[in-house]
Parts: sequence; C-alpha cells; structure tokens
Amino acid sequence: MRRRRISGERGAGSLLGIAIVATMLCVVAMALPLYSVLAVKQAVAGAADAAALAAADVRVGIVPGEPCAVAAAVASANGTELAACEIDGLVVTVTARRAFAGFAVGVSATAGPPDIGPHSGVE
Repeated sequence: MRRRRISGERGAGSLLGIAIVATMLCVVAMALPLYSVLAVKQAVAGAADAAALAAADVRVGIVPGEPCAVAAAVASANGTELAACEIDGLVVTVTARRAFAGFAVGVSATAGPPDIGPHSGVE
C-alpha cells in the first residue's frame, strides 16, 4: 500500500504559531498603556494624600503657613499640580492632577482631625 502525501497542509502549524504570537503582541500593546495610566493614578493618589495631610497640618496649627499654598508645594514636589483646594473648618480636601499619555488623571483626598462627638462612635 502506497501512502499518499498531502502537501496542501505544509506550513499550517507555522502560520498558526505566527497568528498566536501576533495576537498576544496586540493584546500586550493595548494593555500596556492602560496599566501605565493606572500606575500614574496611584502616584497621583499618593501625592493628593500627602498634599491633603500637609494642608490639614497647617489648618490645625501644627505647621505654619497657608493650607492651600502648602498643599500646592507638596503636590508640585510629587510631580502633580493642585487642581482644587477646599477648606471646611479643620478639614481640607484637595484634588491633584497630572496629564499622562493624553489622559488627565485626577484624584481627590481629604484630611483633618477625626470627628469626635456624641454620634461619632469614638469615646
């Protein structure tokens, strides 16, 4: 019995391998900017937290100065800009912002002394 050779499927495995590799490269190329923006968002969140804490320290009287000016200086030192600064009594809310890869990444943070009162749960 003679075997008949099928030559029409030669190289099909190679093409399938190339297609799989190309698909994986496309997925990585699309996901990489997203993960980079998420990493920048975490850095901006850290800068906003630091700026809010610094402004709250000024507002409480631990550090001299003007709360929003100190928050702007801390945000700038962390590579962001201060987009907003709101003072409500001893509580300070700041918004830090940074542009990255065409995205405007902004995060708000609030800091101040704890609310100690009859309904706060703190005795």
